[in-house]
Amino acid sequence: MMLRLIYYCKFVAIYDMIAIMSEAIEQLEIALKAHGFSMTKPRQVVFSALQNEEPQTMHELVARCPQTDRASIYRTVALFEQLGIVQRLQIGWKYKLELTGDFIHHHHHLSCLHCGKVIALPKDDDLEKRLHALAAAQKFEPQDHQLEIRGLCYNCQLSRLQ
Repeated sequence: MMLRLIYYCKFVAIYDMIAIMSEAIEQLEIALKAHGFSMTKPRQVVFSALQNEEPQTMHELVARCPQTDRASIYRTVALFEQLGIVQRLQIGWKYKLELTGDFIHHHHHLSCLHCGKVIALPKDDDLEKRLHALAAAQKFEPQDHQLEIRGLCYNCQLSRLQ
């Protein structure tokens, strides 16, 4: 009985994940059509590679899409940036890509200056309210924001001590 319950829970979790992913693909298709573009296989592949993943470099993204032409990936990313589907996270001289808050929950990041690791911070409603209050105090109406804290991750701190 217990084993059957475990399998049932796994099935429900997988079913929920598939439903969320297909909903996001539908949302992507709507966003593309709203701007006069259609859903293509490379666009769907790139979107899926970015979905539920940590921010990635272009090199990592290309590696995650081996069946898709490199030029198609670059064109797709450029289009996604133009349409606000993907955003760049500047990390020193380089950048990583992730889906925008329209496709994943809004969050902030910790970025390691040594190894480039990016850690998503959990949602913090108090921080969001404070950021909007700071903008309002300057009579500024925010449309979007990113908060990135740069420093050293735990592993890089340890390696410096050795």
